[in-house]
Amino acid sequence: MRFLTHLAAAALGLASLAAPALAQTQVRVGIIPVLGTSPILIIDKEGWAKQAGLDLKITTFESGPLMIQALASGTLDVYVAGVAPLGVARSKGIDVRVVAATAVEEMTVAAGPKLSPYFKEGVKPADALKAFRAATGKPARLATQPPGSVPHTTLVHWLQEVTKADKADYEVVPMGIDATQNALLSGAVDGATIREPTDTIVQQRNKAIKIVALGGEMFPDQPGTVLAVSGDFLKKNPAGVQALVNGVVRAIDLIKTDPQKAAPSIEAALGKGLIDTDTIIAALKSPASKFAANPMQIVEATKKMQAFQVSIGTLDKDVPLEGLFDPSFFEKTKK
Repeated sequence: MRFLTHLAAAALGLASLAAPALAQTQVRVGIIPVLGTSPILIIDKEGWAKQAGLDLKITTFESGPLMIQALASGTLDVYVAGVAPLGVARSKGIDVRVVAATAVEEMTVAAGPKLSPYFKEGVKPADALKAFRAATGKPARLATQPPGSVPHTTLVHWLQEVTKADKADYEVVPMGIDATQNALLSGAVDGATIREPTDTIVQQRNKAIKIVALGGEMFPDQPGTVLAVSGDFLKKNPAGVQALVNGVVRAIDLIKTDPQKAAPSIEAALGKGLIDTDTIIAALKSPASKFAANPMQIVEATKKMQAFQVSIGTLDKDVPLEGLFDPSFFEKTKK
């Protein structure tokens, strides 16, 4: 009898130890389906979030600006997408904080089969676009995401400030991420701004598609995907935010040291049965993939991007960035 009493007490003790692990805080996460979101996908699929008491409910969006609407309505706790729309969000009174970066210089310019032959070695991009219009009688149609997004901003910056192309030689066509990939592959557009794993996918499917500019050429130190949290979630669950930032640092280390091990978690979320693990590994090793967690690394570039958005009219005015970036959680990961 005494043995049974002790056994029952021991079982009760084990149950009490297990209870915290069973009490999960639901976290509503919004992502866009690009490789820059890999850290949060790894955190989820490897079970690190569950271990920290977080139950991630991940929803895919077509662009950062669309995700801002969810932030504004209070239906999103965590935002994993481009940093540019967050300036717009703050200008509208939405309390959101960037607590980690995930990737930088993600965007690339891809030229489709009809446009790529004009991008020859030694030919300036502006001259390639001009030659295309002269030969076809129409401007090159370049697909990207909606105005205010990082893809749109970097494409326009590349066209206007870097290549200084004649506006008569191109047409910017905003559309969703999946639509951009499909339009490029089908020839509905002549080029596009894309990110990994799309870079790898489209070149595998059509060898005539060529990457003609990497992220650093489009916008030096181009700020890319970030992990941001709503002010309300941060206030209620700072330990959860710390766990997510810890996970981002850990996931980026895994990507850099062992992409083969990292790939299955990413493929499970981004592949949807259409992309194999080898393609994800190739995308992780691509020169277009640059992962970084320190949010302060992108502050200056974000200021420059915001100023450019004002100049092209996709942002009404400069929004003070004080308070947008919170490096405290990243700083704790170094300790």
